[in-house]
Amino acid sequence: MCGFAGFLRASGRGLEARRGVVEAMADTLRHRGPDDGGAWVDADAGIALAHRRLAVVDLTPAGHQPMSSASGRYVIVFNGEIYNHLDLRTELEAVSGAVSWRGHSDTETLLAAIDAWGVQRTLEKAVGMFAFALWDRASRALVLARDRLGEKPLYYGRVGDALVFASELKAIRAYPGFDRPVDRDALALYLRHNYIPAPWSVYQGIRKLRPGTWLCFRSRDGQLDDEPETRVYWSARAVAEAGLRDPFRGDETEAEAELARRLDRAIAGQMIADVPLGAFLSGGIDSSAVVALMQARSSQPARTFTIGFHETGYNEAEHAAAVARHLGTAHTELYVTSEQARAVIPELADIHDEPFADSSQIPTVLVSRLARGEVTVSLSGDGGDELFGGYNRYFWAMRLWRRLRRIPMPMRRLGAGVIDTVPPVFWERAHALARSVLPGRLRHAAVADKLRKLSGMLEAGAPENLYTGFVSHWEQPESLVLGAREPATLVTDPAAWLDCPDFEQRMMYLDTVSYLPDDILVKVDRAAMSASLETRVPMLDHRVVEFAWSLPLSLKIRNGEGKWLLRQLLYRHVPRALLDRPKMGFGVPIDAWLRGPLRDWAESLLDEARLRREGYFDPAPIRQKWREHLSGRRAWHYHLWDVLMFQAWLERWKP
Repeated sequence: MCGFAGFLRASGRGLEARRGVVEAMADTLRHRGPDDGGAWVDADAGIALAHRRLAVVDLTPAGHQPMSSASGRYVIVFNGEIYNHLDLRTELEAVSGAVSWRGHSDTETLLAAIDAWGVQRTLEKAVGMFAFALWDRASRALVLARDRLGEKPLYYGRVGDALVFASELKAIRAYPGFDRPVDRDALALYLRHNYIPAPWSVYQGIRKLRPGTWLCFRSRDGQLDDEPETRVYWSARAVAEAGLRDPFRGDETEAEAELARRLDRAIAGQMIADVPLGAFLSGGIDSSAVVALMQARSSQPARTFTIGFHETGYNEAEHAAAVARHLGTAHTELYVTSEQARAVIPELADIHDEPFADSSQIPTVLVSRLARGEVTVSLSGDGGDELFGGYNRYFWAMRLWRRLRRIPMPMRRLGAGVIDTVPPVFWERAHALARSVLPGRLRHAAVADKLRKLSGMLEAGAPENLYTGFVSHWEQPESLVLGAREPATLVTDPAAWLDCPDFEQRMMYLDTVSYLPDDILVKVDRAAMSASLETRVPMLDHRVVEFAWSLPLSLKIRNGEGKWLLRQLLYRHVPRALLDRPKMGFGVPIDAWLRGPLRDWAESLLDEARLRREGYFDPAPIRQKWREHLSGRRAWHYHLWDVLMFQAWLERWKP
């Protein structure tokens, strides 16, 4: 896990003198790679590459980057891991005979594979998480590539006469003359989703490379291509359609065995490291499954890490500890106070580098710092919800729609008004009092938040509207962002939806191509890398993903409960009693903090005169929600957190 930066100019004049520029760009990424750094410049070609290294595989100088291929044709800067690189070496040796390897890094393997097979075929063969920039000295072409599911980031765009690219935006900002304004259309997308979806970024003209894609920029006759050649080497939509067209035909026992085989193979590959390795453990289904299979493969107790909170309703540490005791892991937990958690907030604009408002970013930073105290690599259970039907919305949506369509619209509006009128604290107290007599499927955490979501969906005219409501924060962001026009995305463009009769599967697909790469994986990558910690996600091995899409819906969602097949696999390792409980999530009490210790900080950022002066937002709806939230009459903390995280980012990185 590393970071890289670079630029390509049509003219190389004076480029050698600008070696310091690319080194300064990479220095902004030192947190991603504290162990080593390097730069490479070809003045004639106009290309400069720089790298910061977190040494994980091959700790010797043989793993130094930028790295040239044995043929001398290619130079690469690479971020990530190729888990099957030893298998690729064996295949290359079988085809080419003896290969004189300089070391045992996966970067060297990647270069040799590209030399032998080209970029497209190498990407199709590689199993891993990565982003890289590759310079082809023979054809004077620059290739930018990103892994299949979007675990590793890659930004690019024009600054002056140069194409600039990097692992994070802060490196692009360090390029001389950077003056890109805020993209107001992207800001509208951010307010809807609490993240900015690819290919947009917060800056006009700077883009994120989509997952499963590579670009080729060429320099011709002193000019850079206006538009790069774009190639897709892996498509989540194609995988989903193939799985639905040719589903798994075995029985439940065979399906469980095949899932175990694929997930075990993924974990085995991701446990390879020349540095200490551990795993995040929340005590939920996904992380427990990863840790259980990890422990089964280990001759020593696996190292596991959990953050605990003293606030009721936000603490999963006791569940994680119970799972850890049963599996026999070397478990580390840290209970943090609200003060310790809130101390992370001033750092978020630096850590995430563009507006990002998933409030679970705070505990993710804390657990990453905890793990980094003992290990350099940590496995994570992310991806299980999207692949195996874990989010509540998957089994609520159709159930809700079947009921809603029988209720006249005036009655629905009345119900929404009742929910919105009653203070959130009343719903929480009522739920707490009734909890002992409620069936398990109705015992939910943060019930007031869920009811607020429900109130916004009672007027839905179709099930698709329900999904959009589930994933939207500000439902009309164009009216809030001055001068914005919200672009169509994979979520809002019906043409991008999966053609599938099961609405649950359509939602799972949309989450896989939007919420997963642009929220979940961004959150984990930036939080972990801010602590110089590499994270690996076994559930997102593409062979596991492809198998998951071949499974019938009944093996994912059954009796109003998600992740059925994954649960059956896990029950072989962990007793059901330790696992069967309502899904909690990984959050902090932002709602109460905004009414209490964060109130003055928020008031400063949401000051009406300030909002008008900065000129990005219409202050009226923001101030209205702020007043209602402070009164306790409504719970608008997610909406307000979106605005606050932009305001904090603007204060730190004002263009």
